Amino acid sequence: MEIIKGEGTILLVDDQDLVIDVGRDMISMLGYTVLTAKSGEEALAVFQEQKDVIQLVVLDYMLPGMSGSEIYDRLIEIRPAVRVLVSSGDSKDGEAAALLEKGCSGYIQKPFSLIELSQKIHDALHTAV
Repeated sequence: MEIIKGEGTILLVDDQDLVIDVGRDMISMLGYTVLTAKSGEEALAVFQEQKDVIQLVVLDYMLPGMSGSEIYDRLIEIRPAVRVLVSSGDSKDGEAAALLEKGCSGYIQKPFSLIELSQKIHDALHTAV
């Protein structure tokens, strides 16, 4: 496997500072512009404001206050063709599986490597909706 670079804008949503900091650095190294949000409410506000430039949302589904499923539903209301890569430290079972069934563009388990992240982003952006 190799690192796949790209361009465009990605919204990274996670409530952990370390994940936001490392994720932002990794995604930037891949050539993308990175926007961040630490809650569902913040993610929806950023997405609403930047919906025409955001190509992908990397969404941690375990957030305080608002579930990943709820955030995904709201993102779909704002822009039905949005691509969402579900991110979690847990396995792909449960809510992550439910989000994939709803139409999310992929799943990545934390912690992830730069190579793995580049592949998952590439796949999410280049797979038919």
